Amino acid sequence: MPKASAFFAKHGYYHARSVFSMTEIAALETEFDRIVEQLQASGEPIDGTWPDAAMEKIHRKSDVILHTHNVQQYSAAWFRAIQNCTLLDRAEEFLGENLILHHTKLFLKPPGIGSPFPIHQDAPYFPTAKHSMIAAIIHVSDATDAMGCFRLYPGSHKLGPIPQASGRTESEALSDYPLDGAKILEAQAGDVVFFHYFTLHGSMPNRSQRPRKTVLVQLYAGDDWIESGTDHPNEQLVLRGWNYHATRESTGH
Repeated sequence: MPKASAFFAKHGYYHARSVFSMTEIAALETEFDRIVEQLQASGEPIDGTWPDAAMEKIHRKSDVILHTHNVQQYSAAWFRAIQNCTLLDRAEEFLGENLILHHTKLFLKPPGIGSPFPIHQDAPYFPTAKHSMIAAIIHVSDATDAMGCFRLYPGSHKLGPIPQASGRTESEALSDYPLDGAKILEAQAGDVVFFHYFTLHGSMPNRSQRPRKTVLVQLYAGDDWIESGTDHPNEQLVLRGWNYHATRESTGH
């Protein structure tokens, strides 16, 4: 088993460094900022802050996190980015040769007021039959602890699906996994952090003077399928290989 996939299997995540060059990231950051400007001008609700009682001690009423789904529907540069060969080579190590895009999501934690995310699993939001779902966090900016970088519990994916682990409500099942006890994963612009959707993760608020910019790419294997409908879009875009469960109905006829 290759080193990256062995690490991922054991720990439930993998930090891939310098997947995107500084030149590539500079161009993607320009497009990222343009998306944010368009969202802010739209008047749509774009604050993705979660209401959560467990966040009261570290969350301020003024905190926000700006977000939208599917950056590839805004920008051709971001459409190309999710087809980056190094990104997909890494994803293939964890998922196999058939890679299906579920969705992408932009997150901007503004300086000083960037909202935290409570410890949670992603699995409750888009459960798959074979539990192949992973995420890849593309770091458009550096992400330090002060900026509210990604945190996780290595190996927690081996717990499997945890009841009431969505992070939206307080859960006794997550009481042994406080946010401040999670492993801190600082990253540089161009890095990509992959993690399994059972891996417990979250992030602290951004109290720095720098914005934290990320785009999350949610992927699953081509022989897997979404078990139940969710609020998240399932793009079913085949980035590599084949989608074995595509139908006329599932692809919108």
